[in-house]
Amino acid sequence: MARMHTRRRGTSGSDKPAADEPPEWSDVDPEKVEERVVELAEQGYDPSQIGMKLRDEGVTGTPVPDVKLATGKKVTEILEENDAEPELPEDLRNLMERAVRLREHVQENGQDFQNKRALQNTESKVRRLVEYYRGDELEPDFTYSYDVAKKILEE
Repeated sequence: MARMHTRRRGTSGSDKPAADEPPEWSDVDPEKVEERVVELAEQGYDPSQIGMKLRDEGVTGTPVPDVKLATGKKVTEILEENDAEPELPEDLRNLMERAVRLREHVQENGQDFQNKRALQNTESKVRRLVEYYRGDELEPDFTYSYDVAKKILEE
């Protein structure tokens, strides 16, 4: 599949190995994993950071290679069950942060045409994601603008 804002093809990446059960060396209690996921979310970590932290540090010294294999649920599902999910989806928040940074840079450096183009592309992606999440994770009347994004990110 082609990339969104260029005429080039995408690059292939690595895939996760297909596995139905956790590895033999990883025997962790699913309840402890869920408790640790909620604890890390309360400390302010995003779902992707929680997965990496569990992979690196683990629960009670035992690394957790994959939260879904260990518990049968995704990190975001665990957070939803425990009312600890973030107010914005992680991908949308990251794109909004990037758009705000780019907008501030372009305001200071008006002749930076590459970043003007990058800002247009990023805001286009944000609008697409807002359309995707509108109604489920966002209010039905939510619309993206720089001021709205800046206000949301300051909270």
